[in-house]
Amino acid sequence: MLKRLFDLFSSAIGILILSPILLSLWLIVVIDSKGGGFYRQVRVGLNGRDFKLWKFRTMRIGADQKGLLTVGGRDPRVTRVGFYLRKYKLDELPQLFNVFVGEMSLVGPRPEVRRYVDLYTQDQRQVLSIRPGITDYASIAYSNENDLLAASSDPEKTYIEEIMPAKLALNKKYMDEKDVWKDLRILFITVGKVIRH
Repeated sequence: MLKRLFDLFSSAIGILILSPILLSLWLIVVIDSKGGGFYRQVRVGLNGRDFKLWKFRTMRIGADQKGLLTVGGRDPRVTRVGFYLRKYKLDELPQLFNVFVGEMSLVGPRPEVRRYVDLYTQDQRQVLSIRPGITDYASIAYSNENDLLAASSDPEKTYIEEIMPAKLALNKKYMDEKDVWKDLRILFITVGKVIRH
């Protein structure tokens, strides 16, 4: 209950304070390339229920039909503005609305698409027992995930067999330790990493 109140209050304040920036980024995305300013993708959330995750659109229309993984910092499907939004994690800001309505938390396991969730073992599916988040241990540890995939001869195989299990192990670690102070620490580390980047 305390975590949900913290998420509700923080997301509301964040949306209010950042609204001019959110509007400006939306306009920049719309002007930069054909398509809307937002991108909504179905992800798997709490208790295995699907929900639509909000992001600023960083890829060209129909790009997700050519693969779900983004490979390398200069994936040709990524727009000019999208490259910078991804680099500084600004494309994730609209997820404050997902947090506000209770579909996500500020901190928690990153929600996956159904295709990869269907590959989870019974033990790994435990991550679906809590709300997914905007950031977590795995987001911090694998902030260079695109570069790791770019170095692989088979990016999807590398993701499924190496990266995904490692991220899920970090998700389990978070679940075993989670408390409000730990969440604050993860938020500060995430912000610091983005700023240093």
